[in-house]
Parts: sequence; structure tokens; C-alpha cells
Amino acid sequence: MADQTGAAGHPADAGNPHGGQPLLAAGEPLEQARAALLMLHGRGASAEDILSFVGELAQPGFAFVAPQASGHEWYPYSFLAPLEANEPYLSSALALLDRALSHIAAAGVAPEQVMILGFSQGACLGLEYAARRARRYAGVVGWTGGLIGPDDAPRDYPGSLAGTPVFIGSSDVDPHVPLARVELTAAALQRLGGDVTTRIYPRMPHTVNADEITFVQGMMRAVVGG
Repeated sequence: MADQTGAAGHPADAGNPHGGQPLLAAGEPLEQARAALLMLHGRGASAEDILSFVGELAQPGFAFVAPQASGHEWYPYSFLAPLEANEPYLSSALALLDRALSHIAAAGVAPEQVMILGFSQGACLGLEYAARRARRYAGVVGWTGGLIGPDDAPRDYPGSLAGTPVFIGSSDVDPHVPLARVELTAAALQRLGGDVTTRIYPRMPHTVNADEITFVQGMMRAVVGG
């Protein structure tokens, strides 16, 4: 699974770099689904890559939607960099998630029945989105990620997650996501009203493990009553 949350920058684009990017789909057709999983790939990967988890995560009643980042990255610099350094990419990525959720809602699946899941850079984006657009979701999953911005970035997000189940899994020695940022993220989402579960895996490499997949399977079953 190609990914890292930090990398050298690339030439800046004006406007909306993720505008017009496709939304890939798998699982139940959205119009027939009872729930949806919005899946966010990591840097250097693709929507097809994150959808490769569908075979393990498939649940009756679930549709899977995966937006594609322009240039295979959601933003150019580390997620720990100053927020302005990753603009306009970050704002454009958040807007693409707005569009994805609107697309899902238009098919009849309300946000309360949508889980947001990401790996690495996608996990950072998904967690940041949930914090900035706090409301009740079916669940939020960060596989190795944390809230975006430097240590001194304000975390006074408005809104409430209203009991949304949140799972964050990471390594204690991940080279891209410091343990301190995982802990900060868990605390911030707890303050926002999330029902947060954090699991730290000793010496785990930058990947997704079987326990993380099993936990998400349980979250999904709870959404559709399986």
C-alpha cells in the first residue's frame, strides 16, 4: 500500500486542484444501500487501492464510495506543516468530501448512515473533515492518521459529533504519524462528543493490521444491525 503522510512539495496549482475528480463505487448500489463507507486513500495510492479493502469489509446493505485525489495526494506537504502550506489542496480536498457526501445523500443515504474511513494521508483528511464538519456520522475511522496542522494549531472546532463512534489505530513508532498527534486527535474528537477508541500497536509498520480491520467490521455491523 503505497503511502506516506509527508513528502516533498510539488508545483502549486491555482483554484481547485481536486475539482472534477471522480468518485469510484463498489458494493451495493447507492440507491439500494442502507449505509455507505466513504473511503480515502493515502499519498501515492488511488481510489482503486483503498477499495481493495472492500472484500474484507463487505457488509450487506453497504455501498462503498472512494474519491480520487488529484496527482494521488490530497495535499503536498506533511500533515504537520502549517495549514497555509497545504493550500489550496487541503480546502479543495475537504470540498471534494462535501461533494461526495452530497452525492451519497442524494441517493438516499443520510450522513448518519455514512462512515468515513481513511488510511495515512487519507486518515488525516478524514479525521480533519469530521472535526471541521462535526455532526453525527455512522462512524469515523483513522488508520494511522491525526488532525492536520502544526502542534499549536487551534482545535476549537464548532459543532458536535453527537456520540459518533470513532476508531483510531496507529503504531507507537510510525515514521510519519507521531504518537503524540494520535493522542491529541483522540482527545480533540472526544471533546467534540465522539465515542473514541484508540489502539496503539507496538512496532507496527506503516500499514493496516487484521485487528484494525476486525474492529471496523464490527462498527459496520452495528450500523446495519448485522
